[in-house]
Amino acid sequence: MGIAARPGPASGALNQPPPLAGYNLFTQNRPLAEGLEREGGGWAVEQATSFGGLLAGEPADWARLANENPPRLRTHDRFGNRIDEVEFHPAWHSLLRTSIEHGAHALSWREPRAGAQVARAVLFYLAAQTEAGHTCPLSMTHAAVPPLRGRPELAATWEPLLASSTYDPGLRAPSEKRGALCGMAMTEKQGGSDVRANLTSARAIGDGEYELTGHKWFCSAPMSDAFLVLAQADAGLSCFLLPRVLPDGTRNGLRIQRLKDKLGDRSNASSEIELESAWAQLVGEEGRGVATIIEMVNHTRLDCVLGTAAGMRASVEQATHHAAHRSAFGRLLVEQPLQQNVLADLCVES
Repeated sequence: MGIAARPGPASGALNQPPPLAGYNLFTQNRPLAEGLEREGGGWAVEQATSFGGLLAGEPADWARLANENPPRLRTHDRFGNRIDEVEFHPAWHSLLRTSIEHGAHALSWREPRAGAQVARAVLFYLAAQTEAGHTCPLSMTHAAVPPLRGRPELAATWEPLLASSTYDPGLRAPSEKRGALCGMAMTEKQGGSDVRANLTSARAIGDGEYELTGHKWFCSAPMSDAFLVLAQADAGLSCFLLPRVLPDGTRNGLRIQRLKDKLGDRSNASSEIELESAWAQLVGEEGRGVATIIEMVNHTRLDCVLGTAAGMRASVEQATHHAAHRSAFGRLLVEQPLQQNVLADLCVES
């Protein structure tokens, strides 16, 4: 006589919540949706709704893949040529492409009307809630536009690329790109956050052009098409725009020494670089480098706040979803009085 099999779920997993998916990150975040309307960005509700609905689907899996497969540095190709390229998992590119197409990096510059900064902040918040690492190049690309506008000839070349809704990866001359990303390189080993201790030198070669030589202890998003960089010119610390590829298509004198081994932000590449007579163009005035780049820094710091708030929101959504489906001591966790207090506190804080 055989033994009857005990019935159970096909997966064999009991008392486990289903994946959190199939919802809209924007419309189901009432404070965010109400804030967008209240602060003058109501014209962007449709765009935020579309983006929020998309992000709860496949992009959540892209986020996992991008962090499980962090970027790798390729200093040379197989023939021995120096290339200094960063290789990413396809999921990283999918995340960036989706966020850029929806304006999370530049809506405020493409739609110069009331509420534009608020609308772009909401889109950035939604992107950060899904995956934090790829928001680094989104933030810096957004933040590079205001200082570049201080030199109209540079803005004329770069702003259309930085504000483009097309994600166009790969190191090529700006004239061959349909979209571009911008990074930042300020920090040096001997100074850290004290950028006035920087030693990287800038030698003027005429017409606002310079050659930069030195190192940077932290270069954000080294796969970017250009960087705002601080270096010491004759009049003091100054700000420069340094492209990865020169107008004639040759590589600029930027060498990636290594990628940082980070505890967090693993999907995004951060690096140490050496500049070897790297060609750059002055942004702002000589000797006013801190005042020039601080405009970019201020925008990125605002995004740090947005990203942190987005991370808190993502955590609360996961916690409340889990508690609504997990049973303990005879009831769902969400029905337990102490658990309700904890979840309520988290909701208020987020």
